[in-house]
Amino acid sequence: MEQKDLLKEIISHCKEYGYVFPSSEIYDGLAATYDYGQLGAELKNNIKTYWWKAMTQLNSNIVGIDSAIFMHPTTWKASGHVDAFNDPLIDNKDSKKRYRADVLLEEYLEKQTQKIQKEVEKGEKRFGDSFDKTQFIATNPNVLRIKEKQTQVQERMKTALNESNLEDLRQLIIDLEIVCPISGSKNWTEVRQFNLMFSTSLGSVAGESSTIYLRPETAQGIFVNFLNVQKSGRMKIPFGIAQIGKAFRNEIVARQFIFRMREFEQMEMQFFVKPGEELTWYEHWKEARKKWHLNLGLGEKNYRFHDHIKLAHYANAACDIEFNFPMGFKELEGIHSRTDFDLKQHELHSGKKLQYFDPSTNESYVPFVIETSVGLDRMFLSVLSASYTEEKLEDGSERTVLKIPAALAPYKIAVLPLIKKDGLPEKAQEIMRMLHLDYTIQYDEKDSIGKRYRRQDAIGTPFAITVDHETLESNTVTIRNRDTMTQERIAIESLPAFLNTHCSWSSLLGALA
Repeated sequence: MEQKDLLKEIISHCKEYGYVFPSSEIYDGLAATYDYGQLGAELKNNIKTYWWKAMTQLNSNIVGIDSAIFMHPTTWKASGHVDAFNDPLIDNKDSKKRYRADVLLEEYLEKQTQKIQKEVEKGEKRFGDSFDKTQFIATNPNVLRIKEKQTQVQERMKTALNESNLEDLRQLIIDLEIVCPISGSKNWTEVRQFNLMFSTSLGSVAGESSTIYLRPETAQGIFVNFLNVQKSGRMKIPFGIAQIGKAFRNEIVARQFIFRMREFEQMEMQFFVKPGEELTWYEHWKEARKKWHLNLGLGEKNYRFHDHIKLAHYANAACDIEFNFPMGFKELEGIHSRTDFDLKQHELHSGKKLQYFDPSTNESYVPFVIETSVGLDRMFLSVLSASYTEEKLEDGSERTVLKIPAALAPYKIAVLPLIKKDGLPEKAQEIMRMLHLDYTIQYDEKDSIGKRYRRQDAIGTPFAITVDHETLESNTVTIRNRDTMTQERIAIESLPAFLNTHCSWSSLLGALA
């Protein structure tokens, strides 16, 4: 299946099986807003749990908070969002469509990377087992020419973005002959900056209200509570503060299903360290976050690291963990060394000291910060993208299956009585009562057992327990594996141990501990 078709299939599948619905659909919807359905809410909560446990349960020096969405407006002046939280936008005069100029250039660079991959694939076919990929990339003239052009574009793009040179940004798009994906024309407007924050008024009486903002990120709620957490929790540096919460950005180009929305959820952790040690901890968290992602088993080939061309105003090092979505490799998580920018800015604007007293050295200082920030909605889409599979079976039939990691699956188990009589439903309910305190379970007795298996495959249930007449005699059940479709007979009393091995949080988190 082509990648562009995969996204359409995922969107359709999500609606049909209760994962994601268009928001306000009975009123023809609202652009770039979605509601998570009954299965989507479960998957989303399970992803949150995996992140939260990995951060706070496995790290004794990381604690969590839940800060307010509304914050004092000076917060966003201090953070730089009022003055600098802008996207460079460009319009195509023929299609009337608006694009982010930096995204157009990043997509151009991605196409060059794909050209290099095609050259590598040609080399593999030509040289077979003797093919040396590293040497080929380092010596092949076509690859070197493409890489040189990439470097030139990256450097020019970096300079234009860092200097806010919008005219040169537009000229680079023109020089590269980048066309509008809709009209195919190069008829571009000037590049303009657009602030992404939503504003509203606090207070109900005119004259008493003041402008406040919906938070565009969750990080600032952590920074303003730095001392509250440190003192109340008696935290010693290095330590971290984690948070999961909603953020809002007035994206002009909101698209690609739940990948880019105006209302979204972030999972962020700010790790406070001694100045001078930040780059060591930056490398530590790059590796830790990579391990967290790969532990899900979504495929190492689906991930890659991308160092930032343009560093944010607060950072001295930054990289993205990119995932191979149906739209290509896109940012999934960012790891940033934010220096001491945020705390010093809040010190300046609040007039309050935000320093840590180190008893081991008898000195006070403003800590440096390492940030890990992953989009929950993007994480949700990455899981579905890697899990969605269409298979042709040996008997010629086909099935659609969501091979979601077992601990994340909305339902861990389906309990299926073979028929709706002879005491089988009663026995199935008994098994459910035994397991339901530890696992989410779906009971299904409608249709043939084969159709029920297919339905559970489609919603991603890892294991199906079938209760048949032999169950009543031997107190055993058939348990079917979603991914392999293999079945085995197992004693009912052995089910808790079996499911703990395959579905529990300890089974997923064990490799990270």
